[in-house]
Amino acid sequence: MISILTNPIIISVILLCVLCLCRVNVLLALLISALTGGLVGGIGISEVMNIFIHGMGDNSETALSYILLGAFAVSMTHTGLAPILSMKISNAIKSKKYLLIFILTGLAILSQNLIPVHIAFIPILVPPLLVIMNELQLDRRAVACGLAFGLKAPYIMIPAGFGLIFQSLIADNMVQNGVEVLKNDIWKSTWVLGLGMFIGLLIAIFISYSKPRVYKNAEIKEQNNKTDLTLHRNHYITLFAAVVTLGVQLWTGSLPLGALIGLSVIFGFKAIDHDKMDKLINEGVGLMGYVAFVMLVAAGYASVMKATGGIDTLVNTIIPYMASSKILASALLLFVGLFITMGIGTSFGTIPILAVLFVPIFMKLGFSVPSMIIVLAAAAALGDAGSPASDTTLGPTSGLNADGQHNHIWDTCVPTFLHYNIPLIITALISVLIFK
Repeated sequence: MISILTNPIIISVILLCVLCLCRVNVLLALLISALTGGLVGGIGISEVMNIFIHGMGDNSETALSYILLGAFAVSMTHTGLAPILSMKISNAIKSKKYLLIFILTGLAILSQNLIPVHIAFIPILVPPLLVIMNELQLDRRAVACGLAFGLKAPYIMIPAGFGLIFQSLIADNMVQNGVEVLKNDIWKSTWVLGLGMFIGLLIAIFISYSKPRVYKNAEIKEQNNKTDLTLHRNHYITLFAAVVTLGVQLWTGSLPLGALIGLSVIFGFKAIDHDKMDKLINEGVGLMGYVAFVMLVAAGYASVMKATGGIDTLVNTIIPYMASSKILASALLLFVGLFITMGIGTSFGTIPILAVLFVPIFMKLGFSVPSMIIVLAAAAALGDAGSPASDTTLGPTSGLNADGQHNHIWDTCVPTFLHYNIPLIITALISVLIFK
């Protein structure tokens, strides 16, 4: 027990959560927690910084994707497509607040599997809708939970877009560690996790955050009423560019390349004039630059955590408590996954780490393949919703806090942590009992 409490991973992640709950900036909290974890792990302060800085490069592709997708999202505003979509949504919902939540949840799902702009659509599409949300006295925590569900559940359940990447990682890493499994087998097991998350979503919308919540009025209603809702040539070019972005991403497996080709279509067909190129890119950096940099810093943090050796130590410490109970073993492994992902902030980056540690334990205790898949997927996904450094939480906040009335930690991270991590744990443990 003492070794768990002194483990650098445990200390660092707890410190990270406490700092964020005390409203310390996420970037500073990550830096302070990385330094603390590194020092507790016996690494010198200079070496910690070197590991941290070199490790930031691990998320360079993700950061570049966000910048280019941010520019792509800004192009939707410059062509007038985003305001039109926002107004069409506003006209459709009228006074139906639950319909608005489910529309935004649906758009988040599409952003993962059909048009892979990921979180870049949120700060473009959501701010114009804040006026409607204020009028409906809609609790934005419910919207945050809806968006987080749309960003997270699809990659767990659906083998397309980001889901194909996530599920391929699980299959590949299980094969590398001695378990024969096909990529197409993953979703056949992980759909139960998505079902658990869906129940959490319904609880958030209809129970936890169903009561009216008053926000200060935003300023821009008259301007929205004057928006021309007719689609023109530039709008169709932008939609075509979105399709091209998806096609290139699926063909090459490169999201940055897809976004780059999509932008080339927009400028090549002159949906936006070339002389606005610098302005558009600058706005894209402004829109998604903070999120991109948080992801870079999170990768540095992850590298420090790996270098401490605390992950191996943590697993070795809990192995004696597993005995021969699959349920107890699953609970302890999910606990490990939660702490690792809370710090790293990415389910995708956690899978290779967990697979090396978990698969030998699975095999030793006689887990069935479906149980292995479910526990590994749940352990990797745990903490993604709720982590201060996760795009699943940073994305919703970027749109809902456009008027400064939505706190990242208390209004996004805490609600999504409670409503998705708890169902994931419960669903995974029940599944282990069923798929013996």
